[in-house]
Amino acid sequence: MNGLQVLAWMVSRLMGCLRLRGGKKKSFYRKRLYRDFAQVGADSIPIVSVISACTGIILALQSAQQLEKVGAISYVANLVGVTIIRELGPLLTAIIVTGRSGAAFTAEIATMQISEEIDALEVMGIEPVRFLVVPKLIAMLIMVPCLTVWADFVGIFSGGAFSAIALGINKTTYFNNSVEFLQLKDVLAGLVKSGGFAVAITIIGCWQGFLAREGAADVGRRTTNSVVISIFVIILLDLFFTALNFVFR
Repeated sequence: MNGLQVLAWMVSRLMGCLRLRGGKKKSFYRKRLYRDFAQVGADSIPIVSVISACTGIILALQSAQQLEKVGAISYVANLVGVTIIRELGPLLTAIIVTGRSGAAFTAEIATMQISEEIDALEVMGIEPVRFLVVPKLIAMLIMVPCLTVWADFVGIFSGGAFSAIALGINKTTYFNNSVEFLQLKDVLAGLVKSGGFAVAITIIGCWQGFLAREGAADVGRRTTNSVVISIFVIILLDLFFTALNFVFR
């Protein structure tokens, strides 16, 4: 099968698995789900925290340089909060998860494909897509929005701390301005974006893994393709969601 045929096969199997109701749950499905929760969520917290903190400080510094010229430095909080909540929080989190978990998904499935472990699963009566893809998709749909919320909090907090220390902005004023200026729809827009990014990362990562055919060298190629395609699709989705939010504002 070519690439599009493999993608169609995987998506159709995935939709079939998600439509299933009832049945006895096997413990190894739950174990894989818990493992994916840890890999996508808990293991990503340190790097998400560091990058979000740096982003908040950079935004505060850059915006202060421009707003100071017009005597509106108090609006640093508004600019940092909106930029992180609407755009940079979901986007940077998705890119980080792509580099960590998306690449790991591809490498795992590609290695299993080359070593014929996928065929062994089918011989044992285990649906490969349910066993490999469904737990990853569930983990991503839950953990990526959670990581996005955490990234938003860390980015805004670090921007406020930097503004209080280096720019002389009262921290209470900073956080009050952030809360007053932001709206619930801004937070929801970021969470919707993160959910769309999570689906795209999982589908692309697993799809590239199933395409592996040409030995161990193909694992590296497929992993690279997975990251590049995922980031490209994430940017397109971000543009789509932002345009949609602008139209229906």
